[in-house]
Amino acid sequence: MKIAIIGSGGREHALAHQLSRSRKISKIYCIPGNAGTDEVSTNVQLNFNNFQVLYDFISKEQIELVVVGPEKPLTEGIVDYLESKKIKVFGPRKKVAQLEGSKIFTKKICEKFNIPTAKFKICNSKKDSFEYLSSTKFPLVVKADVLAAGKGVYICKTIDEANIAINEIFDGKFGKADQILIEEFLEGDEMSFFIISDGNSYKTFNTAQDHKRVGEGDKGKNTGGMGAYSPSSLINETLERKILEKIIEPTLKAIKEMDDKYIGFLYAGLMIKNDEPFLIEYNVRMGDPECQTILPLIDNDLVDIIDACCKSNLAKQNIKWKNKKSMCIVLCSKGYPEEYKKDVEIENLRKFHSNDTNFIFHAGTKKVENKIYAIGGRVINFVNISDSFSSSRKEIIKKIEELNWENGFYRSDIGHKVINE
Repeated sequence: MKIAIIGSGGREHALAHQLSRSRKISKIYCIPGNAGTDEVSTNVQLNFNNFQVLYDFISKEQIELVVVGPEKPLTEGIVDYLESKKIKVFGPRKKVAQLEGSKIFTKKICEKFNIPTAKFKICNSKKDSFEYLSSTKFPLVVKADVLAAGKGVYICKTIDEANIAINEIFDGKFGKADQILIEEFLEGDEMSFFIISDGNSYKTFNTAQDHKRVGEGDKGKNTGGMGAYSPSSLINETLERKILEKIIEPTLKAIKEMDDKYIGFLYAGLMIKNDEPFLIEYNVRMGDPECQTILPLIDNDLVDIIDACCKSNLAKQNIKWKNKKSMCIVLCSKGYPEEYKKDVEIENLRKFHSNDTNFIFHAGTKKVENKIYAIGGRVINFVNISDSFSSSRKEIIKKIEELNWENGFYRSDIGHKVINE
């Protein structure tokens, strides 16, 4: 089988690595990929946002399955387009991809189906927003109703901070904004909960906890993710049942009532308080770096699971997991998430290779004349699986220090809530 993976980040490298282990796959293309995917697949430099150009390549190379990694092409309808061309593709259609593309769309589903979530207000202008602020409590959360690469969420402790958030969003920082979402601030512990669905049935796909803040102790600005560990220490049978019954299943019911179905990974960002789950947001794909953390734990041929979803045959799959802990620490360019240097060589990286317990997943990298350069804010994902989070973190930090990349930085406290040292 020939497969194409859409995307260029750490998530896509992790998918390519896992799929490359299958004997059922003869060729993997990553569009466009990165310096890491180049080791396990063939990178193809084309604009996947031009669906016609993408289809022409898929047709020419006789690619049998397309796996879509990032959210933007999903929300823009890449699945609908490829399906119309009779291409088998793994990911949700445009209509249901609004679960991530529009936070207000999701909130309305929560309201209709009694899904536990933060109380919220939809505002249609700056004036409406400012008026609402005068009658509400702080802290609160202000959210842009568009894809914003994880940066369109403001946690505001004061009215001045909320005013700044509202002005930035309505002034177009994340694109044209006709509405804004203002939510109560939920306290508790965050958790990432995943399922995989074929449109008729679904199965859980592990849990994780990520660290969004750039600084040690979960301080500083939000990022795309500085690291993660799996499984979550919060999960138990009772909590999982509540998540499925109160959040996941009502959402899938809502999709069916829309006369649609959900195919792909669904990622629920949750807040857990007193063993009760509240939905913060949905992502319509695997998280990053949660994907890099979770996939090394799977004990199946991943292509069988994905293919079963595309054929509405997931119920017959038995997803198996290794009885191990997994951790990912992201090595970033100095300055991230603000300004940082690009096209900086990463020497010695070729000395590091993935094996059964250690994994190197590239994100913001490119290869030029056999040298590897950092071109993004999040650059390399170091992953380790072991019997304890503590030993995984020690092993990863050892690897990062061996690399000794002068232009990089990382958080040494990933997993601090579950590691007592």
